[in-house]
Amino acid sequence: MSSCNGNCASCSSSDCGDRKKESLLAELNPKASVKKVIAVVSGKGGVGKSTVTSMLAVEMARRGKRVGVLDADITGPSAPTAFGVTECQGANEDGLYPALSRSGIQIMSINLLLDDPASPVVWRGPVIAGAVKQFWTDVIWEDVEYLFVDMPPGTGDVPLTVFQSLPIDGVVIVTTPQDLVSMIVSKAVKMANMMHIPVLGFVENYSYLSCPDCGKKIEVFGKSHLDEVAAQFDLPVLARLPIDPTVAERYDAGLMESVDTAALSAVADAVEKA
Repeated sequence: MSSCNGNCASCSSSDCGDRKKESLLAELNPKASVKKVIAVVSGKGGVGKSTVTSMLAVEMARRGKRVGVLDADITGPSAPTAFGVTECQGANEDGLYPALSRSGIQIMSINLLLDDPASPVVWRGPVIAGAVKQFWTDVIWEDVEYLFVDMPPGTGDVPLTVFQSLPIDGVVIVTTPQDLVSMIVSKAVKMANMMHIPVLGFVENYSYLSCPDCGKKIEVFGKSHLDEVAAQFDLPVLARLPIDPTVAERYDAGLMESVDTAALSAVADAVEKA
């Protein structure tokens, strides 16, 4: 348009061919470096998503990659517990340095910023979403090759903020073998599709319990229905994880880096190809 001043925000025209599409992506901290961002999501809570996130981070670190974990579950943060960290490396005028695990995994969580980690975060949705966004804009992620975002369950404010504000390269969906899985997984997949973010595949947690005496696989939660759902969306089931008390014990003790993560090998392969 001949009268265009280049400021689309002040223009009332709805059909201007020169109008630029606004990007909602937040700017990464200028001092930070992140190559790929992978979101680990679930349609509902209680499926072990944070456990899968931490195990996947450990698996990638064992492959020699520089890894970070952004704990986006503000009201239920657990990443510091999994890795046994209690405080960030520090802060200056450039931003905030994340905590470091024993093996060098970088971690940022709201619990690292609270005076008392047991204090509840009683914030409304927009404030929570803003805090997660700041973990991208204000944190100095140091040469991270793979940043895993441990998402809160569902399709609310925070997942929407993450999908819109961070350059997500792929999504891993964590679920369990229950009848409810079809509806819940469908919601998670459809949200990712709406945001034009590729779904890398599924991880079924609590898939079975191995009998300590005979090794038989016991389907505690019943027969899995994930294969049918995966076929419906033409997506792969990348891993099936057993119920393992040892993993829970090491998670609570901050020793996730000592857990066997071989079962997530196919997930890590998918992440590297994202």
